[in-house]
Amino acid sequence: METTEQSHSAQFLDHQLQDIISLLEKQSIERNLVQRGPTINHDIIAAMLQNQQQTRLQEKLAQLHPADCALILESLPLDERQIVWSAIKSNHDGQILLEVSDAVRQTLISGMAVEELASVAGKLNTDEIADLAANLPKRTMLKILRSLNSEDRQHLNNILSYQETQVGALMDFGMITIRNDLTLKAITAYIRRLGKLPSHTDKLFVVDQNNIVLGILPLQRLLTHLPSQQVAEVMVTDFVRFKIDQETAEAARAFERYDLISAPVVDQEGKLQGRLCVDHILDYIREKSNEDLLSHAGVGEEEDLFSSVWKSAKNRWGWLLINIATAFASTRIIGVFEDIILQLVALASLMPIIAAMGGNTGNQTSMLIIRSLALGQVTPSNVKRMIKKELKLAIINGIFIGIIMGIISLLIYRDIALSIVMTTAMFINLIVAVIFGLSIPLLRHQFGKDPAVGTSVILTAITDSMGFFIFLGLASIFLIK
Repeated sequence: METTEQSHSAQFLDHQLQDIISLLEKQSIERNLVQRGPTINHDIIAAMLQNQQQTRLQEKLAQLHPADCALILESLPLDERQIVWSAIKSNHDGQILLEVSDAVRQTLISGMAVEELASVAGKLNTDEIADLAANLPKRTMLKILRSLNSEDRQHLNNILSYQETQVGALMDFGMITIRNDLTLKAITAYIRRLGKLPSHTDKLFVVDQNNIVLGILPLQRLLTHLPSQQVAEVMVTDFVRFKIDQETAEAARAFERYDLISAPVVDQEGKLQGRLCVDHILDYIREKSNEDLLSHAGVGEEEDLFSSVWKSAKNRWGWLLINIATAFASTRIIGVFEDIILQLVALASLMPIIAAMGGNTGNQTSMLIIRSLALGQVTPSNVKRMIKKELKLAIINGIFIGIIMGIISLLIYRDIALSIVMTTAMFINLIVAVIFGLSIPLLRHQFGKDPAVGTSVILTAITDSMGFFIFLGLASIFLIK
């Protein structure tokens, strides 16, 4: 059922995107016809067409969820994106800016005036404004801060004071707090008077007169227990809470482990500061996954699919230049053994196999370590056991793969000495690959760096160079007289 629903959703979005593209194409054709037509009343006709085109686009976009509008904007080239963005009604601008990627958000914000941006942000909650803060000009942020009341301004400053990797940066303030000496009937009456619950409310937070969190009251308990009972009798005192300066990665794992929808955020004294909700956690996980994929591929930052060629090129130059340096290093190793290769041409056809197997083995190990580090499974108490296990596995795989490659090379070249060199080189290179596959992400993590950034690029360079050196070095010792 889930797969079917996702398929329908993808088909729906694709259909909506095609409709928008068709409307934009019709607009372009109509503009060209007007420009080629008679000059009499040219401006009036052009203005009328422009109004009709904008109205059609607005009617189409008004039917879509902000997340769907965001996906459409991300899928359009820059000029068409601006046309669609100008047709979106202002009351949806803020939510769409929250949904689009950072790279696309920058292109949209760059074309907006300070007053327009401040107006858009003024319709958002403080935690949503905080999400946009990094992309907003300073003048806009100052204007927004001046427009907020003292409580909202304090909330916004609190969120912005924390790093992106801390829970405090993701918390919101849409929560209901209650006292433990009230009855469930009184709580129900209070909620009814409110008329609306904050989104993702699955529990109420029980606090004392000092705002210290004493427990939580799940809505399920509120509805299933007797109205005459007091909150203290039915509240849960063993609950998950997060410190405001706690790492968001830890919170994300807790949300997954305990199937949380929301949880209180407290300071060092246990006072309630806000709450953390599953939607913020999902956004964090998605952004983190995208960053890891890009960094693993050697791309500096998230890139707008339709950004300028120059900007995209600069974003990718860093690791490409490193690749050039490592490639030259590998060729110099081959150059050192050039005479040996000329004497035994079979070495040239076998070298890439050694390097490729080393690269694959190293990447398998590094990806396992990076994933385990991200999940918090690698600790000082178990890291030595994990390293020993991986090294033992490398020895087994090295012997197994080495023997297979030795047999294959023997069948092809009918040379026992070459076969032995192939087996030995494969074994040593797989050991080396696993050692570096372990050490690179672990060392980066130890020094507070992202273990995923550039690991694949560095590891491939090392396994290629070492593979060539080991294989050709052994060949020079045992094969060349």
